Amino acid sequence: MFTGIIETLGTISKIEKEGTNFHFDIESPITSELKIDQSVAHNGVCLTVVAINGAIYRVTAIDETLRKTSLKNWKVGKKVNIERCMPANGRFDGHIVQGHVDQVGRVEAISEQDGSWIFDFSFDSNSGNVTVEKGSITVNGTSLTCFNSKNGRFSVAIIPYTYEFTNFHQLKVGDEVNLEFDVIGKYIQRIIRGYSE
Repeated sequence: MFTGIIETLGTISKIEKEGTNFHFDIESPITSELKIDQSVAHNGVCLTVVAINGAIYRVTAIDETLRKTSLKNWKVGKKVNIERCMPANGRFDGHIVQGHVDQVGRVEAISEQDGSWIFDFSFDSNSGNVTVEKGSITVNGTSLTCFNSKNGRFSVAIIPYTYEFTNFHQLKVGDEVNLEFDVIGKYIQRIIRGYSE
């Protein structure tokens, strides 16, 4: 389980294809604290550490993960948001995040607001996912609060700290992002759908 509070940024140093799988080598300032078999969220995608070599560690993404997330667009040199699992005695500074991306979204607009930024996102609402005004959303692994919540669209406000210490400062209009919708909202929606079917 994660909380959506990004610990650090990692940089992709190598990408290697093996069958339908892709191995990503990532350089990170916390590599020395990682261990093999550890689960780490990368732009919101939970991946397992399979090898460690100095400041670089390796994770593997299967075809299913590549098809359903933005990992298929990763390139060498790209910076990714990294968060380790929350310890059992940890504090929930964000919200409950599973590291299971529901779908990709797209950056529709970015506007600077005198020291902060507003990001507008769209997503395919046919998937059944919804946002709630002032509810939680995870964008590239970052716990955020929705506003302007509409069918297939929402906005988030990004403060300078988040902008600098996550990869939000690299996002451009048209970029794909990983979205994980609020787990409580997902369960409520499934219960309601179950009663209406």
